[in-house]
Amino acid sequence: MITPRRILAALLAAVAATSLATAPASAHERGVKPLPQAHSHNDYEHTRPLQDALDQGFTSVEADIFLVDGQLLVAHDLADTRPDRTLESLYLEPLRKRVLANHGVGVYRQRAEFQLLIDVKGDANSTYAALEKRLYDPRYSFLFSLYAFGHVKKRAVTAVISGGRPKDVMLGQKFRLAFYDGRIKDQNDLGIGSDPRVTPLVSDSWPGMFTWTGEGPFPAEERAKLHDLVKRAHAAGQRVRFWATPDVAGPGRDALWKELVAAGVDHLNTDDLPGLANFLRSR
Repeated sequence: MITPRRILAALLAAVAATSLATAPASAHERGVKPLPQAHSHNDYEHTRPLQDALDQGFTSVEADIFLVDGQLLVAHDLADTRPDRTLESLYLEPLRKRVLANHGVGVYRQRAEFQLLIDVKGDANSTYAALEKRLYDPRYSFLFSLYAFGHVKKRAVTAVISGGRPKDVMLGQKFRLAFYDGRIKDQNDLGIGSDPRVTPLVSDSWPGMFTWTGEGPFPAEERAKLHDLVKRAHAAGQRVRFWATPDVAGPGRDALWKELVAAGVDHLNTDDLPGLANFLRSR
């Protein structure tokens, strides 16, 4: 249970962290331009989780977590979990060091929003409770955007919960350091038009909503549907993401990415970090 004392400690840690003077970021880090639409899907499967995405300027990364013997382990499947690959070691600690090195400005030297999308596997309530303890730890709490009594305070990193999301628990919280990833197709699952202070992001499966894979012309009705739902989400103050978009390098993927950019989709999903970074920078 998150107690008022723990909440106060988190707030005090956030204040203290902003005054810390640490070593500046490296020249390489200063030279990376953040890419607002770049999302690293299954980021933990790269050679250097988080760091490979940061080197390319990504502003959103995705980590799947399992609660195993009290630890939050990062992996796609339970059978692949390892005790040394924790959420803290792969994401929280590196993000803490980056933000402190940037004197609290953010993950990058240039001010840019950064999203940590946490995909909860297994039991939603127990895993979320364990996650809250990490987020409220004074070592990390200063990093995360805060919801408090109907108001949102943006910080260097916004944690968004996907996968197994304890909707009733999160809706009932007056104070939290995490937000909800709604579903576009299911309005009962906090979709487009739900409170952006709870659901700043809405996501869904591309094949579940569209038939076009980038080959041939984009059907006019599907293009109109895409533009309409993005427009409605943005009007409600929400960002849009699709998963399972075609991700094999070639003209088809480029055509699909161009349509997503043209429609204003906020996060382009990929496992090919250099491919997406080059595409976005070429535009």
